[in-house]
Amino acid sequence: MYALADCDNFFVSCERVFEPSLRLKPVLVLSNNDGCVIARSNEVKALGIKMGSPYFQIKDIVDRYNIRIFSSNFILYGDMSNRIIMTLHKFCNSVEKYSIDEAFLNLKDLNILDYNEFAQSIHKQCKKNVGLPISVGIAKTKTLAKLASRLCKYYPALNGSCVLKKTENIKTVLTKTKIEDIWGIGRKHTMMLHSFGIYSAYDFYIKDPTWIKKRMGITGLSTQNELKGIECIAFETSPAAKQQISVTRTFAAEIDNLEDLKEQTSLYVDKACSKLRAQHSLCTQVMVFILTNPFKQNTPCLYDAKKILFPVPTNSSLEINKNVADTVKEMFRPGVRYKRAGISLSHFVNDKNIQLDLFDKIDRNKHTNLMKTIDEINIKTGKNAIGIASESLKGFKMNRNHLSKHFTTDWNDIIELHC
Repeated sequence: MYALADCDNFFVSCERVFEPSLRLKPVLVLSNNDGCVIARSNEVKALGIKMGSPYFQIKDIVDRYNIRIFSSNFILYGDMSNRIIMTLHKFCNSVEKYSIDEAFLNLKDLNILDYNEFAQSIHKQCKKNVGLPISVGIAKTKTLAKLASRLCKYYPALNGSCVLKKTENIKTVLTKTKIEDIWGIGRKHTMMLHSFGIYSAYDFYIKDPTWIKKRMGITGLSTQNELKGIECIAFETSPAAKQQISVTRTFAAEIDNLEDLKEQTSLYVDKACSKLRAQHSLCTQVMVFILTNPFKQNTPCLYDAKKILFPVPTNSSLEINKNVADTVKEMFRPGVRYKRAGISLSHFVNDKNIQLDLFDKIDRNKHTNLMKTIDEINIKTGKNAIGIASESLKGFKMNRNHLSKHFTTDWNDIIELHC
């Protein structure tokens, strides 16, 4: 049996913990640069505001209904997520952090007599320890556990916990569940399944497995088996290494200066490369793009992107940054005002498996030792204590006009009580 613990409206709930007066009031959280909606309270959802809506398009609705808005505070959200994981470990040693607001628990080695009581205990303890509402779903497979957790959000009578164990109950739930609401069924597969008259999860459940494998491959067949209670998705105690690392940002103000643009992309390189080294990977390809404002009226949207290939796999911030800076210089158009830029590292190999080049001019050992020293300093003294010289000293150029305090990670922002 597996359990999925899923925090409800996570970013919004984190903000409400430190401002309880916002409970039952409309609240939303904006993306980096206060651009788009990335989290909504149930009250905001009821007003019809969609996920990903640009803020400037819904500002009238925000003002009309007195919706409270917050800039994304990922330092706070990350710490709250870690506190939830610590609480979950008190119930089960095998915890897989799936995302910032979700975690799977492997219950196979636990002697649980009443699964619903166990789920309720997790729900109550997380609320008590961290202050966050959480939905706990328990079932034989990860896919069913995710479905069970989802039911808690739509049926308040479940009180934050749901156990899907009996076959007849599972079939009833699948009949009432849209196929696009099943974990692992994406937009393209949804459109394909709809074209064959498959609209509910139960339609998918009873479909001939051979037909599914032919059109959706082994992944689709695994999803069907998971719905049938056959375990196909393995439990991972440690997160799998990423196959792509991207850092993109929308600027607070348009940039028409080459040096400013290079400063920003240097920040992206430093951030991405530190993640690359943390998972002991090297990359052989980097994609760089720059973009003008797509929402600016009467002005054409200009987009440029270039691919950089490295003959020798690397995770050196210095080597990658030099190539990115040269590429940005090639793409930059004088007089054009850029609103967004980004880089994406891909085609990874393990840092123990390096295919060297006979004509390589870079001192790999020197770069490796330097990067290791930089990472160690940043771990000991805090992020961004040391980086690339070409980075912007002002950090990311972003609007964060509605940012809450770092209540749990900064002594200067600790909660004050006035009696």
